[in-house]
Amino acid sequence: MENSTTLLLSGTSLLAVGTVVFTAWKAPDAFLRCLVWLLTRTLYRVRVQGSHNVPETGGALLVPNHMSLADACFVMASTRRPIRFIIDRGMYEKWWAKPFALLSKAIPISADAGPRDLIKSLHAASDCLKAGEVVCIFAEGQISRIGHLMPFRGGLSRIMKGVDVPIVPVNLDQVWGSLFSYSSGHLYWKMPKSLPYNITVSIGAPLPADTDPFTVRSAVQELGAEAWKLRKPGMRALSTAFVKTARKRPFRMAMADATSPPVNFISALARCIYLCGRLTPAWHQQEKVGILLPPSVPGALVNFAAMLMGKVPVNLNYTLSETAIASCIQQCQITTVVTSAAFLAKVNLKVPVKTLLLEELAAKPRLGERIACMFKALFYPAGLLQRAMGAARPATMDDLATIIFSSGSTGEPKGVMLSHYNVCSNLEQLDQVFAFEADERFLGVLPFFHSFGFTGTLASLAHWGVGMVYHYNPTDSKVIGELVERRAVTFLLATPTFLQIYMRGCSAGQFGSLRFVMVGAEKLPERVAIAFEEKFGLRPMEAYGCTELSPAAMVNTRFFRATGFCQSGCKRGTIGLPLPGMAVRIVDLESGQTKPAGESGLMLVKGPNVMTGYLNNPAKTADVIKDGWYTTGDIAAADEDGFITITDRLSRFSKIGGEMVPHLKIEERLHEIAATTEPTFAITSLPDARKGEKLIVLHTLTDSSLTPLLERFAATDLPNLWKPKADQFIHVDQLPMLGTVKLDLRKIKELAAAATN
Repeated sequence: MENSTTLLLSGTSLLAVGTVVFTAWKAPDAFLRCLVWLLTRTLYRVRVQGSHNVPETGGALLVPNHMSLADACFVMASTRRPIRFIIDRGMYEKWWAKPFALLSKAIPISADAGPRDLIKSLHAASDCLKAGEVVCIFAEGQISRIGHLMPFRGGLSRIMKGVDVPIVPVNLDQVWGSLFSYSSGHLYWKMPKSLPYNITVSIGAPLPADTDPFTVRSAVQELGAEAWKLRKPGMRALSTAFVKTARKRPFRMAMADATSPPVNFISALARCIYLCGRLTPAWHQQEKVGILLPPSVPGALVNFAAMLMGKVPVNLNYTLSETAIASCIQQCQITTVVTSAAFLAKVNLKVPVKTLLLEELAAKPRLGERIACMFKALFYPAGLLQRAMGAARPATMDDLATIIFSSGSTGEPKGVMLSHYNVCSNLEQLDQVFAFEADERFLGVLPFFHSFGFTGTLASLAHWGVGMVYHYNPTDSKVIGELVERRAVTFLLATPTFLQIYMRGCSAGQFGSLRFVMVGAEKLPERVAIAFEEKFGLRPMEAYGCTELSPAAMVNTRFFRATGFCQSGCKRGTIGLPLPGMAVRIVDLESGQTKPAGESGLMLVKGPNVMTGYLNNPAKTADVIKDGWYTTGDIAAADEDGFITITDRLSRFSKIGGEMVPHLKIEERLHEIAATTEPTFAITSLPDARKGEKLIVLHTLTDSSLTPLLERFAATDLPNLWKPKADQFIHVDQLPMLGTVKLDLRKIKELAAAATN
C-alpha cells in the first residue's frame, strides 16, 4: 500500500513538473507572466499609469530607469505585450537568471565585449523593433547604487539608428528601498517598509525615434515627479513623525546644545507636551504662532510643541529690521511671540506684539505635570496625543508645516507656505541619495527661519530620528569646534561663508568625526572647497535650493566604487543632480523652448517640494508657478550626465549695449585674481543714459591692493563690455549681507547709487 502511494505521489510530482516544463516550452510568455503575477501579488503591489502609451501593435522601445533587480518584472506587469529585454551578459549567464532570460528571448549585451559582439547585440535589438516587437533597454546600463537616476548611455541611439518606431519613456517609482534594490548598500538583506511593497510604473507619451538620450532621460525624470504624488497617502506629517520616532527610539539622543545637556527622544516629547500645557491659554484660537528663538534645544521644543497643538510655527528672522519683522507678524496675523528674555536682550529687538518669555513659561514644573507628560509621551496614540494637546485633528500632509519669510533682499519679505507634504517629501528625497545611518548626528547652526535650517536641522530630527547638536551663533568657531568633537557630529550643514570661519577657528582633529559636509544658500567657490579639503581631509559638497523648494532641489553626493562599478553622485563646479522626484527644464529666456544639453537658459523645476504658494499673494504665486513648474530665476545648464551648473541669477544680469552681462562671472574672476576666500567684491548696476546700464563694483580692498588688481583684471580674457572701469570700483568697509549670509542686493544697489550721486 505504501509503495503504491509513493508511486502515485511520484507520478503526480513528475506530471506537475512535466506540465510546468511543457507550459514554459509551448507558452513561455504566459508562463513568465504567471510568475510575474505571483511576484506582484505577494511581495509587491504594482500600480500602472499610462499603459495606453504602449502601442498595441508594431515595434516600440521601452526605456525605464533601473533601480532594482526586479525591474524587468515591473515592466512586464505594465503591459500585455511580450517584451524582449536587453540584458547585461554577466547577468544573462547567471544560473538563476538564464532560464528566465531564455524564456523571454532576452538579448544579451556586454560593454566589455569586443566591438563586433556589441554591434551584433545592438543590431539584434534593432531587428526586433523592425519586426514589430517591443524591446526594453535599461539605458543607464547598471542598477543604481546611489539612489539617483544615472546618465543614459549611447546604446539607446545606436539601436534606434535607421529604425522608425517610437521610444516610450517609463519611470519605476518607489522601487528604491524595496527588497531587490541596493538601498542601505545591500541587495537582499533588508526589511522593506511594508509588505506588499507599493510600486508605481508610469508610462509616458511616445517620443520620436530620433529623440536623443538626454531628452529621453528628462522625460523619465518628469514621469517620476508626477508619480511622487501617489506617495502622499503613505506619508506622515511632522507632528505624527515626531511622536512615532520618539516611541521607536526613546533613549537615543535627540538634541543638545552648548548650554543644555543631551535630551533623548522620549524626554524631548514629554517636554513638548509640558510646553503645550503652558502655551494653550496664550495660543488659544491662533492658527499661526510666532517664535523668536535661535537654533537651540528650547527653540526646537517650542516648534514641535506648536506642531503637536495643530499650530503653524512661524520662526521670525531676527536679522531683519524691526519694520520687516512687523510686516511678517502682520501678514501672519500673529498676536503673540514666544521668545527668551536673554535672547531678546542679545538681538536688541522690539517686538510689536505681546511676548511670551520662555523662562516664565517653563518655570517651576510640578511633579504631577512631569508624571502626566511622561505618561502621555509613552502611551497616548499619536492621533489622540495631538487632540489632547488642543489640535482639532491630527495634521495631514496638505496642512501647512511652516511659513518661511524671504530675506527681503529685493523688496518686502514674502511668506513662503510650506506644507507637511513639501517638507517631508524633501526629506525622503534627501534620504534616498544620502542613506543616513542610525547613528547620524547633525550640526544645527542654521536658523529655523531659514528653510535650510527648518528642514535640515529641525524637521529631519522628527522624520529621520537623527541627533541634532545646536548652537545659536554659526560664526562662533571656538564653541562649534568643541561641540562637533564632544558630540561626535557626523553631518555638517553650512554655507561657504561659515566654512571659511571654521577653517580659521577649528582644528582638523575637531572635525574628525564628520562624514559629510553639505553647503548651500550661496555658491561654493572652488578655492574655498580646496582649502577646506586640504585642512580637514573632507571635500564639501555643493547643493542647490531655495525657500520655495523646501529647500533642496539638487545635491552632490558620494561616489559608489566597487569591482566593475563606479557611479558618480558628484561633479566639481556643479550643484549636483536633481533629487529623486524632481524634474528640471532649461528653457530659452525669450521663447520658453527647452534647451539641449550643455546650453544655458532659465531653470524651471517641478516636484513634490515646490511650495504651496506665497502667503496672501496668489498673483505672485501664479507668476512663478505655472503648470506645476517653478521658475527659479537662475540661469543654468545641464550636461549630458544630468549635472546642473548655475551660471548666474536672472536678476543679476545687466543689459549693457544690448548684451546680457552676468554679474556672478565677473565677481568670480575678481575673487580669483585677488586670491581671497573672503567675500571681497559685489557687483550691481545703475541706469546709464548711453548704454542702458553700467556696472558698479563694491569692494573692501585698500587703494594699494586695488591698483595692481585692476591691471591684472584688464588683462583677462573677459569681454571688454564685462570690465568695469577704475572709477566704477567703490570702496566700502564691509559688504552688506543678509542674515542668511547672502549679499543684500537691495542695500548694495542703494550704496552704489549714493556713492555715484
